[in-house]
Amino acid sequence: MDEDVRTLQRIYERFNARDIDAVLTALSDDVAWANGMEGGHVHGHEAVRDYWTRQWAIVSPRVEPLAFRREPDGAILAEVRQSVRDLDGSPLAGQAHGLADRIVGHVFQFRQGLIVRFDIRDLA
Repeated sequence: MDEDVRTLQRIYERFNARDIDAVLTALSDDVAWANGMEGGHVHGHEAVRDYWTRQWAIVSPRVEPLAFRREPDGAILAEVRQSVRDLDGSPLAGQAHGLADRIVGHVFQFRQGLIVRFDIRDLA
């Protein structure tokens, strides 16, 4: 397994533990990070921190990687099971944001060992 995949495995572990600082160490300062709730991207460490802080204040997401593969352009596609619960751990009902329980593709682009871009791809 290559170093980029090991980095992603650590990121998923730290994201699920709500350890923002540990995840940010793997992101470039100018990272473009997909905003799964509202669409578009947020840019830079502080914007990612703000996005996750807002997200975790309204829902409790968990992402579990199922498989990784290198794309022809060098990016890594992680197939992940995304589970989104309310803050009490119950399934969501009547949600108004873009998060839902499903299997999705997370696409990561690296530069010099750091993530420079993250996108979400529908695998259906």
